[in-house]
Amino acid sequence: MYYLRQAHARGSVDLGWLSSHHTFSFGHYYDAQHQGFSVLRVLNDDIVQPARGFDSHSHQNMEIISYVISGELEHKDSEGNHSVIRPGDIQRMSAGTGIHHAEYNPSTAHPVNFLQIWIVPAKRAVAPAYAQQHVPQQGPLTTLIHPLPQAPAISINQDMALYRLMLKSGEHYTLPLSTRAGYLHMVVGEAQLAGGDTPSIVMSPGDGIGVADIPTCTVVATKDLEALWFDLPAP
Repeated sequence: MYYLRQAHARGSVDLGWLSSHHTFSFGHYYDAQHQGFSVLRVLNDDIVQPARGFDSHSHQNMEIISYVISGELEHKDSEGNHSVIRPGDIQRMSAGTGIHHAEYNPSTAHPVNFLQIWIVPAKRAVAPAYAQQHVPQQGPLTTLIHPLPQAPAISINQDMALYRLMLKSGEHYTLPLSTRAGYLHMVVGEAQLAGGDTPSIVMSPGDGIGVADIPTCTVVATKDLEALWFDLPAP
């Protein structure tokens, strides 16, 4: 089974200071056909202009991941955490029983482009928690988040894992699926994706594809690429 979500078909909002594209229903954007994939509930591609950002707001019972593509993102929350997230970093905030946080672009000259990802938690009403790490790339596929992580990867309250895939043009990588599901989101570059008897699918930045009920999925880079691979429970 394939669930193709092309970049141009995503929901979008432009507030001047914020340009955001929504892979799944979010805020004022609602599409009954796009409510998430497995436990992946939100995947927003945000660009925030210099010295602007999201004022303090609350979350509950959600695992929230921030992944910076370019620029810097400043984070402050009601648990006393204060940090700056940069490319190569991974941040996870477990909202649990409730947390307030604010996110800003600290630069006065450059926008920040980042992905905000929401994962439905395995357990509700847990204590709020925060983690952030810089994770260097180690081979084509590097673990960023895992329920039972080894440093520098960080943990999450769900049976899922998040990996960063990086390939040079002409390289390929086969992602194992077995009885699980997966979701691939293209960040940079271009690729062809194939698995089972399905014809090759061309993917560009912002495109995503969910896969299930196939044994493997092979990614062939047609340009140098960076992508996120979500290993998920079967939907």
